[in-house]
Amino acid sequence: MAKIPAPANQIVPPIISVEYCLYARKSSEDDERQAMSIDSQIQEMSELAQREGFFIKEIRRESHSAKESGQRPVFKKLLEDIRNGMFTGILSWAPDRLSHNAGDLGIVVDLMDQGKLQQIKTFSQSFSNNPNEKFLLMILCSQAKLENHQKGINVKRGIRAKCNMGWRPGMPPIGYFNRAMNGIKDIIPDPERAPFITEMFEKVAKNGDSGRTLKRWMDSAGMTTRSGKKVHLNNLYLMLKILSTMVSLNIRSEVEIGIKVLTSL
Repeated sequence: MAKIPAPANQIVPPIISVEYCLYARKSSEDDERQAMSIDSQIQEMSELAQREGFFIKEIRRESHSAKESGQRPVFKKLLEDIRNGMFTGILSWAPDRLSHNAGDLGIVVDLMDQGKLQQIKTFSQSFSNNPNEKFLLMILCSQAKLENHQKGINVKRGIRAKCNMGWRPGMPPIGYFNRAMNGIKDIIPDPERAPFITEMFEKVAKNGDSGRTLKRWMDSAGMTTRSGKKVHLNNLYLMLKILSTMVSLNIRSEVEIGIKVLTSL
């Protein structure tokens, strides 16, 4: 059967190209372990865009946690620009780079429902204004939120376990160090620095020495931190505060452990 030719005056809808913003994010400004994360995200996604023929209109980077909604200025401005028609797509390494919270995720999905956000492209997936794809996007972002919360629960459980074993969470203060024997960990006095700490308390209790007086005495006596540096005045005050309360350590009234103090004053 012969094909019926299309009418000469038929209007062929134009192919509208998606204008992408490449959004790269790491979780924290202070997290040195992720120092190269943003650059590597941009490199990988730029190469993907070149292979696939995507048009990257702008690249935006941000160092901020995505746990709370509306707290990322760069991402907030990106959503506003999408709403105003500046971009119609987002390129990002993974869904969890976009959101760990329901608030920001809801705005993203709303923009897709309104047709203002046509495409979200990650390194291995693509999400458009399609019910199944939007549902998958919400699942992946919600999974990232769940994993975040689970990490917090695991950290708290680990801290409680350390306390139950008689091990003070975190780095021990000057005058103590952590000891591990046969899988059991505890805190014991540092034989090198404990005598200085004991004498420091005696000088405060008996002579009423000030912090600066103690600082001069420590420097002249050769007292240093575990890294070999002189004890800073602020750290000296912190030592007095921490060590004076180390007879017992209470964490949310759940655990109480006794720790050997360096002075009986």
